[in-house]
Amino acid sequence: MEKNRCLYLKERAAAIRKDAVASVFAAGSGHPGGSLSISDVLAYLYFDRMNVSADKANDPDRDRFVLSKGHAAPALYSALALKGYFDESELQNLRHLGAMLQGHPDMQTTKGVDVSTGSLGQGFSAACGMAVAAKRQGKKYNVYTVIGDGESQEGMIWEAAMFASHYKLDNLIAFLDFNHLQIDGDVRSVMNPTPLDEKFKAFGWFVQVIDGHDFDAIDNAVTAALASDKPSMIICNTVKGKGVSFMENNYGWHGKAPKPEEYAIAKAELEAAYNQAKEALANG
Repeated sequence: MEKNRCLYLKERAAAIRKDAVASVFAAGSGHPGGSLSISDVLAYLYFDRMNVSADKANDPDRDRFVLSKGHAAPALYSALALKGYFDESELQNLRHLGAMLQGHPDMQTTKGVDVSTGSLGQGFSAACGMAVAAKRQGKKYNVYTVIGDGESQEGMIWEAAMFASHYKLDNLIAFLDFNHLQIDGDVRSVMNPTPLDEKFKAFGWFVQVIDGHDFDAIDNAVTAALASDKPSMIICNTVKGKGVSFMENNYGWHGKAPKPEEYAIAKAELEAAYNQAKEALANG
């Protein structure tokens, strides 16, 4: 990946992280850990790869995105706001009664959300349906989706995996956010879904395992996925809570907001990372 392109994506990812944690703090609730672990993938998709724009939010030929792990909505909302789908001030109203941005993505109220998600496993199935629709309508758009490692314990995930392979959905690219942690601890201790790569291969998918925080790796994986004749699963090794020292690799930050003194630390760290990325981009 070209240097400036990579620097731009690092700046966008830092902005997503900063805004996502700020919105969770303002709400007094939410899911920061898993939002931080998928920020790099979202930055890549929304600011580099996907054919989407706020001006043509309902374009029938646009690419689709489904956040199957819907509780990580703060990161998606941050990406959408930065992309211009709605004013960034809306992020401060996250989870407030009557606000546009609720705890899980809602396609009825939020511009840029292609399908409402939150009940784990269902978003992945919806993404398969979108990919089938594209095939049957002769459309060239691709469908991208992000699922969680804890979510992969759901039976519906594997039904959808079988469906996608059966219908040869080579226009479907899924990212599995393998940050190893869910609300109750290590996913392998709660209900071990591994080896995820071998399982998806057995279901007929083209599978790649990458560092989910490395833009070169993400870009190379998506390029290979688009050239495959199978549905693609990109298993992303990530860090839950990435970017906030006391949240990283701590399952306790799966679903709670930081207290004021904690947010002060998180804000300082995230703003420092953002300013560093912004300066690096400016200096080329």
